Amino acid sequence: MAQDSEPTPLLPKALLGLAVGLPLLLAAGVAAAGLLLGADDRAAGPVDAGPDRSGPLALVPVPAPAAEGAECRSLLGALPAQLLSKGAALPRRELAAPAPAGALAWGDAEHDPVVLRCGLDRPVALTPTSQLRVVSDVQWLEIAEGDQATWYVVDRPAYVALTIPSDAGTGPLQDVSAAIRDTLSAVPVDTGS
Repeated sequence: MAQDSEPTPLLPKALLGLAVGLPLLLAAGVAAAGLLLGADDRAAGPVDAGPDRSGPLALVPVPAPAAEGAECRSLLGALPAQLLSKGAALPRRELAAPAPAGALAWGDAEHDPVVLRCGLDRPVALTPTSQLRVVSDVQWLEIAEGDQATWYVVDRPAYVALTIPSDAGTGPLQDVSAAIRDTLSAVPVDTGS
């Protein structure tokens, strides 16, 4: 009489569990690291204070060692009270406390905010081969991400980042460029080489 034997599994259950669980654990670790360390070139990325888009805007803190320097104080005082975005005027927006030094925002309930930060570290993405754009005699490095772009001023004594939603048009960049041109003297671009 032949006995029916159960087929032997190719992999023991513990090894199979490890093979399935390890990639999931790795993906969770990478996601957590991205959230904790992801502010590098998204320096101006705003985090809205909630569904009320008209209330104070909460900004993620980022390193801005020169935010309280003379250049940033001069620039912040010279920036317009409103920016033009495809014909619409975006008023200056209140920042939630504690507001980071060197930061301003513009926007309203109908428009995503435009966020400026002054006094940042040199952008990591600025290299000798970076493609720069000139707007009103100010050199910018654009870093596009999703539905917004962060533009870094790279030829002034203080690094400035301007994060603009992709549907805002070129008005905010032009308005801020004019204020920077008229306030901060040009310096050679430091590409870190």
